[in-house]
Amino acid sequence: MIKGSTAIFVLAAVIIALSLDAVSAFSVVSPAVTSSVPSSSLLSGRNNHPTNHYDAAITASSRTGTSFLLLSSSNTDDQDTDNDEEEEDAYADLKKDYPDLEFVNYNDPEYRMDRGMGDDDLDEKALLADKNDDETLAEIERMREERRRKNDEYQFETYHADVLRGGEVCLGEWSVYQTDTFMGEDVIKGRNEAAMGVPRLLRWDKVLKVVSRGSKIVVDNTMDKDDEDWMRVDGERIVHEERLATLDDFPSLMTRSDDEEVEELLWEEEEVLHVEKAYWPREMNSMDFRGAGGSMCVGKAYTICDTVPLAKKEGYENNVLERHEGPFSEMRSELGLQSDSMRFRVKLDYALLDEDEESAVATAPPPLHLRTLTICRETLDGYWPNPSDNEGTDDDDAETTESSVRRKNQKAITETLFGPPGAPGGLYDPPPVGNEERATENYMLLNFEGGATVLLPHRLDQNTDNDSLGWVTSLDWTPGKVRYQVDRKVLGGTKMKGLKTLELSEVQGEDADTWRPRDGGANMRQ
Repeated sequence: MIKGSTAIFVLAAVIIALSLDAVSAFSVVSPAVTSSVPSSSLLSGRNNHPTNHYDAAITASSRTGTSFLLLSSSNTDDQDTDNDEEEEDAYADLKKDYPDLEFVNYNDPEYRMDRGMGDDDLDEKALLADKNDDETLAEIERMREERRRKNDEYQFETYHADVLRGGEVCLGEWSVYQTDTFMGEDVIKGRNEAAMGVPRLLRWDKVLKVVSRGSKIVVDNTMDKDDEDWMRVDGERIVHEERLATLDDFPSLMTRSDDEEVEELLWEEEEVLHVEKAYWPREMNSMDFRGAGGSMCVGKAYTICDTVPLAKKEGYENNVLERHEGPFSEMRSELGLQSDSMRFRVKLDYALLDEDEESAVATAPPPLHLRTLTICRETLDGYWPNPSDNEGTDDDDAETTESSVRRKNQKAITETLFGPPGAPGGLYDPPPVGNEERATENYMLLNFEGGATVLLPHRLDQNTDNDSLGWVTSLDWTPGKVRYQVDRKVLGGTKMKGLKTLELSEVQGEDADTWRPRDGGANMRQ
């Protein structure tokens, strides 16, 4: 904690720079509040030297987890300093508070920013002296690629270890909402006249009980292990499995008396097909975690994505770069938060309208429309979210016997996953979505049980400039004392699969209104 502060709030973001020299994740710690645009005044702290002000921010590297304390100072004392006299260490207090951190003085003339060039001791000025030197440019690109590959490995391993928890099973209830966009003109005519461009969401009657897990597999690697560029993750893939539950997945049904008949769980074909839809590459490799792939994790949040190209090229599924190139006929993305043995996921399935798909051409691609939205409420402790699915005692003994599969924190889980709808006060930090017309014609703001609010685009225009505003999906959820908001911000046009940023803000739930950003919506500084 920065000296003198009373609370810590963490802002984590993954900055995706597709054309820059590195992709990195970082966290900013401030003494009072965290927003998507950290203010220099909020990051400011004073030490015992009244003539110097210090801006401090704790930064965690996405590759190694190493932390640094970055400092900048401005001396307001106009008096001359005796060069022969040893100056007092202005960072003494901060070094005492953070003994494990490396301190960087931006005023040091020998300071050189880490631009993702790797750990080699290189003279950057010499490397950049001759921009026309092909050998120099090749060396710079090699170092940049090395940095990218290290970040790919970090994301791959973090996603498997933290999000998938090394292959552990996750049990959940899925609520499926289907838009009327694909139900024909007669149904669309039933929309509110004041909002004819906004689809209605029709909720399925049945709640789906789903078992989810993801694990690593080893594949034959085409790259020689003796190659200096080879990394262990080059020979590994992540595969996902999501299936509808069977009777064997319910302890309550397995432990009832033998004379009680239990009906077999029957699922409709439409329900089976819905769960089988993939929101990730069939075999996910480390390269899928670069910005263009639309998959990333940071802190308690993550996002994954998969697409189907409008013009399918032979073998595109095995070509990482071609898989990410638009325009698309389908796109499925997922945004999730997990904390305190719970996970809340939003699955968005987009597709072309039937009439658009028949006449679509890559030069003038039609928009993608939201087809289904799925809310996944899940628990990570091996039990089902709903207590009735875990109780293993008969009704006659329920009052006197404690079931061995009842969890102690069931009340908190029920309130967190199935409590009143909507985040208090709406989104904590509404992101910019463009002008009012764009917000009305392309976006929806929805509240869901469990205190969750979701902002999402229901129509994705693909015929816009690739450098346009892009699209954002936001999830606000409070699984305990901490309130989280994650923003998935992607590029515009045919590059809409590519992430610009994955931003995560955290604030104490009870203090959210006090520290709520008032900037009217702004992107995080890059």
